[in-house]
Amino acid sequence: MGLILAIVGPTAVGKSQLAVHLASNYNGEIVNADSRQVYRFMDIGTAKPAPEELSLVKHHLVSIINPDEDFSLAHYHELAQRAIGDVIKRGKLPILVGGSGQYVWSVVENWGLPGVPPDPDLRQRLEERAGREGKEALYDELREVDPDAARRIDPSNVRRVIRALEVYKITSTPISRLRNKRAPKFKSMIIGLTAERSELYRRIDLRVEGMIEKGFVAEVRKLLDMGYSLKLPSMSSIGYRQIGAYLNGEMPLATAVQEIKFETHRFARHQYAWFSLKDNRITWFDTGVDASGATQAVENFINFAPESGQSVR
Repeated sequence: MGLILAIVGPTAVGKSQLAVHLASNYNGEIVNADSRQVYRFMDIGTAKPAPEELSLVKHHLVSIINPDEDFSLAHYHELAQRAIGDVIKRGKLPILVGGSGQYVWSVVENWGLPGVPPDPDLRQRLEERAGREGKEALYDELREVDPDAARRIDPSNVRRVIRALEVYKITSTPISRLRNKRAPKFKSMIIGLTAERSELYRRIDLRVEGMIEKGFVAEVRKLLDMGYSLKLPSMSSIGYRQIGAYLNGEMPLATAVQEIKFETHRFARHQYAWFSLKDNRITWFDTGVDASGATQAVENFINFAPESGQSVR
């Protein structure tokens, strides 16, 4: 059974930097597990790895689809399994990196995903309802029919709330019950990076300010000029919708930036619903204190699983 390393935790905690360090030291390649970094042309606002990081270590599943293309969890799962299998076949260590809980666990736990095709008419009705009654109305319904799914889905992520309701309305079965865990394909180790809340918020705020300095406004303007609507699921993510509102004259830039920070703080808190500090499958390190211990933990993991045949030195 091949080895796989996963690095998880909230946004801005330092996952990408640690992944590049470990990949450089253990003959690894990085497999993206961030649901926004799969989109082309959306680089600054999704905090994609810097060009030097991309050139230093091979990355998979970054910038693979256009912002107006559909992309499902099932599609990601298939591509990730394929990429990881290829990395292992070449004797290297796949390092799964990202804060999208569904993406990470679908691979680590080898989820069997419901083969329920989208229903465009149903989706449109749900979207129209969200517009009339507010997104909270859809989330409240989801909590009634599938509380397990609701607990894991960010209430502001209307796209995922709609998908969960869509599956329930089509199958009469909660999506949380349709996702079954199968025998894992890989022997995995999961490293979690965390930080005190004040430190995490500081990191997030610095990242957002850095995005503005790097040209985030110009990036969103270019996407709009290319014809990508702010109504697209890809463009509705944190940052893009606020900068879009600024470009449409709906709020000052300073207000947009402050809202991005606030929404990212809230999103980071929600990520712990997927990656619990009490989950004993995850080996946690405080990024501001002892993150260097992650290297030793990976060393031990590799040494105690030599039968994999991967040349991770």
